[in-house]
Amino acid sequence: MSHVGVPRGTVRKRRSLALLTAGVLTIPALAGCSSDSEETSRGVPQDIAPAARDRVADGSTVNWAVDAMPTTLNAFQADADSATTKITGALLPTLFPMDAAGQPKLNPDYLESAKIIEREPKQVVLYKLNQQAVWSDGREIGAPDFVAQWRALSGKDSAFWTARNAGYERIEKIERGADDLQVRVTFAKPYADWRSLFSPLYPKEITGSPDTFNDGARTALKNTAGPFQLKSVSKAKGTVTLTRSPRWWGDKAKLDTLVFRAVAPEDRTKALADGTVHITDVDATTADRIALALRDGSNGQPLTHGPGADLTPAAALRSWALAHGSDEEQAEIAQAAREKNRKAVVAYGAEQKALRGYAVRKSLEPAYTQLALNGESGPLADDRVRRAVARALDRQELAETVLKPLGLPAKPLGSHLALAGQPGYKDGSGALGDQNTKEAQALLADAGWTQGGAAEKPKDTKAGSEAEKKADKDEADKKKDAEGKADTEDKEGTEKTEAEERTTDKDEAEDKEKADKTDKDEEKADRAAVGSDDSAASRAEGLYIVGQDDKPGAGPVQAPDASTATHVLAPSRAAAAQSLALLRQASAVSAVSEDGTTAEAASKATAQDKATAQDKQPGGAAGAYAPLGTAAPAPASVKGPLGKDGKTLTLRFVLPSGPGSQSLRGVGERIAAMLEKIGIGTEITKVPDESYFKDHIASGDYDLALYSWPATAYPATDGRPIYAKPEPATDGSLLVEQNYTRVGTDHIDQLFDQAVAELDEKAARELMKQADARIWAAAGSIPLFQRPQLVAVDKKLANVGAFGFAAPRYQDIGFTDRQAAGSPADRKK
Repeated sequence: MSHVGVPRGTVRKRRSLALLTAGVLTIPALAGCSSDSEETSRGVPQDIAPAARDRVADGSTVNWAVDAMPTTLNAFQADADSATTKITGALLPTLFPMDAAGQPKLNPDYLESAKIIEREPKQVVLYKLNQQAVWSDGREIGAPDFVAQWRALSGKDSAFWTARNAGYERIEKIERGADDLQVRVTFAKPYADWRSLFSPLYPKEITGSPDTFNDGARTALKNTAGPFQLKSVSKAKGTVTLTRSPRWWGDKAKLDTLVFRAVAPEDRTKALADGTVHITDVDATTADRIALALRDGSNGQPLTHGPGADLTPAAALRSWALAHGSDEEQAEIAQAAREKNRKAVVAYGAEQKALRGYAVRKSLEPAYTQLALNGESGPLADDRVRRAVARALDRQELAETVLKPLGLPAKPLGSHLALAGQPGYKDGSGALGDQNTKEAQALLADAGWTQGGAAEKPKDTKAGSEAEKKADKDEADKKKDAEGKADTEDKEGTEKTEAEERTTDKDEAEDKEKADKTDKDEEKADRAAVGSDDSAASRAEGLYIVGQDDKPGAGPVQAPDASTATHVLAPSRAAAAQSLALLRQASAVSAVSEDGTTAEAASKATAQDKATAQDKQPGGAAGAYAPLGTAAPAPASVKGPLGKDGKTLTLRFVLPSGPGSQSLRGVGERIAAMLEKIGIGTEITKVPDESYFKDHIASGDYDLALYSWPATAYPATDGRPIYAKPEPATDGSLLVEQNYTRVGTDHIDQLFDQAVAELDEKAARELMKQADARIWAAAGSIPLFQRPQLVAVDKKLANVGAFGFAAPRYQDIGFTDRQAAGSPADRKK
C-alpha cells in the first residue's frame, strides 16, 4: 500500500522506492548532454519593497493569509503543507536557506561555519554553531539535537512517522566536536547535498521520542529558536499567532505579533478591502482590481468598471422609464433592480477605494508547471507518441499566454532540474527538439498512427496463443487448397499464383516480425500492468494528497501504519487558487434584465456577451495561468483524428474541476487544440480538486495531466524520486514514489546516483545537465513555464512580498512609519 502525503510547497521532497515502467526508451543523440559551460541565465528578481532596518518601525501586528490551517507543525510529516513551511520558518533554525539566486546560503544566526573537513576514507562535515544560539528554554543548540533528529529521520526506526529521510540514512555517526558548539557528522556514503540536512532543526524534546514526534509536534511547539515564538493556535478563528521571542539573539523582530490567518482564495479580495489581512497571494483578477484601484485613485475620475459600468445610456433611460412608468408591477421590479445595482455600485466603489492601500508584488514563483505524459500503458507507452505530443506544443505561446499579460518575462523553461537564474541552469530541450508539426506527424506515422487507421481491421496482437495458432493453421490450409486449385489451371495462372505465393511469404515474414515485436512490447506492458486492476484500490487506499501547486486546503489525514507504509509527497498544487469575480460588469445589466428590463436592454447585453465570447473563449479564465479574456487558439483544420488497428488516437486529459483551477483548464484547452492540429484527439475529464492527485495522478488514471513541481537547491537528491526508472515490487504491484509519469531509464538513475555522491559541485552540476537532457529525450515530463508569483501587500509594509527563490527574513518585516504600525481599523481611517 502506498501512502501519498501532502506537499510542503518547498524544495524538500520524500525519497523512497522507485516504480516500474514498460520498456526502455531509445535515447537519441543528445545535444544537451555535453560538458559545455552552463548558460548565463538571469532569474526574475524578488519584489519585496526592501528597506533598511532603521527605516522600519518597531511594533504592530501583521496578518498573513494562508490557504488553510496547518494540519501539523512537524515539517517532516506527510501532511505538512505550505502553511507549515511559513510558520516553522519563523520559529525554527534553517541552517542553509535559499538565497535570491536559488542557492543554499549559510545562516550566520545559527552557524559560524559548516564545511567538509575530510573526504577520505569517509566524508566528515564539521558544524560550528553560533555561540549565542539557544532554544527558547535557554538550552544551547548542540549535538544532542542533531543526533535526535538523525535517529528520527534515518528510517531505521519505523515508530517515527516521517515523510522524508534522504541523506539522513547515509550518516554513520554524529559526535561532539572539540567543544559543545561543534558537531561532527560522519557519512557512511558520500553525500553532496549535505547542506539540505537539519533544516528545519527541531529540539531533541520533539525528535527524541516517537510520541512527541508523531503527535506532540502536530499542534504545539513549546521549544523554538527563531525570531518569533508560538503563542497560540486557534482552529475556531483560523489563526496561528506568533509573538516576538525574548530569547532571540539575532536582529530583533520588528513586529510585535505575526498572525497567519486562514483565508480561502475566493475571500481574499474582500479580506484585503476589509483590512483583515495585509499580505496574501492573489490571482490575476484580484491583481487587476488593485491596479485599477490605484489608477482610479490617481486620476480622480468616476469608475469606468464594475457594476453597471457598461450600461448604455439607452438602456439606463429605458430602465428609468420602467421604474417610473404606469405599469405598477413592472415599475416595482425595475425599482428593485435599480436599488440592487445602486448598492452593488456603492459596495464596489468602497472596495476599490480600500484596495488603493495595497500594491501587487510580482516575481516568478520557485516552481514550474509541466505537462505530464503517463507512459505506463496505452498510446503513450510508445516513446514516439510521447515525443510527437511534446513536439506539437508551442511552449513559447503557452508561456506568453500566462506571463506576458503580467509583465513578467515570457520564456519557456528549459530544464527539469533547475530554474532560470539558478546555478547549473542549462536549456536541455534540444535533446527533444523544438515545436515542429511535420516532424510530430512523422513520429506518429512511424508509430503506425495514420488517417485511415481508425477504419482498419485490428491486427493480431498476441502471437503464439493456441487459438491464433489454430487460426493460422486454418488459414494456411485454405491457402494450400487455393494453390492446388490454381495448379490445375493454365500456366499463366500458375505463374501468377507462384508470384502471389512469394508475395504472401514475404508478407507473412514481415507479419511475424511485427508480431514478435508486438509480443515483446505487450510483454513489457503486461509487466507494467500487473496488479493495475486488482491492486488499484489497494494502491489508492490511504493516499492523501492536496491537489495542485501548493494551494489550499488539506482535509484530515489518518496516521499511516509506520511499520509497512511507504510515504510519498505529492507535487504542490498545479493551479493558483482563484478568487470569485466580485460584481462583474455584466452582472449588473443581467440583474436588471432578469428583474424586468426592456427587451432592448437585454438584447444589447446579449449582443455584448456574444462579442465578449468571441474574444474570451472557454478556458480563458482569470488567474495566474490564463489571464482574464485569454482566447484559446482555433485549431487548424485536419482530416480527423489518427487511428491504428481500428482505434482512434485519443488521449485522456485529466484536469481539476474546482473554481480555483479555471486557469489550469485554460492551459489544458490550449494544449488540446495544439494536439488536434497533428491528429491527436483529447478527451478532457474534469475531476474534483480533492481527488485530482489521489485518484488520478498518483494512481496513474490519466494520459495527460498538468501539475507543478517546486524548485530545489538539491536536484540530485530531490529530483531522483521524480524521474527514477520505475521498478516492480516483490508482489508484482506498482509502487509509486514521485515518478507519476512512470517513464525512466537506467542511465538517468545512474547519473543521479553519481551526482549525489559527487562532492565536486561543478562536476555534480555537469552530471545533472546530462540527466536533464535524457529526461527531455524520454518525453515523460514537458516543462512549460515557471509559475507567476503575485502577492498583494499593504503599501506601507517593507521587506515582504514576492520573494522568488529566497526565504523570508521574518525579523525584518514591518511598517515604514509608526502611524502605519497601528491596527487595521486605525489604518482605514
